[in-house]
Amino acid sequence: QVRLVESGGGLVQAGGSLRLSCAASGNIIRINAMAWHRQAPGKQRELVATITSGGSTNYADSVKGRFTISRDNDKNTVYLQMNTLKPEDTAVYYCRFNILGDYWGQGTQVTVSS
Repeated sequence: QVRLVESGGGLVQAGGSLRLSCAASGNIIRINAMAWHRQAPGKQRELVATITSGGSTNYADSVKGRFTISRDNDKNTVYLQMNTLKPEDTAVYYCRFNILGDYWGQGTQVTVSS
């Protein structure tokens, strides 16, 4: 059993910053890729950023240069530093870990006011 717990969401003004965290616990042998997704109201869930076990990263075009994904393997944790936030970044953000299969967090709300 693997459990992912997210934290760090909230309400912020446009131009502000937030840092999301997602920590895994349970029967973890090795975490491969980690990722953040988001889903805005009325829209499909989209991939925001990924980071491999080797530290290679990839970002959606809409967040490049503003968001940074990182991981702490000792803590089984992934982070998403979000800077220069825009109202269109408003969504529920979900973490996903690949551990012999995909596990998802419960989601954390990020709301950016204009």
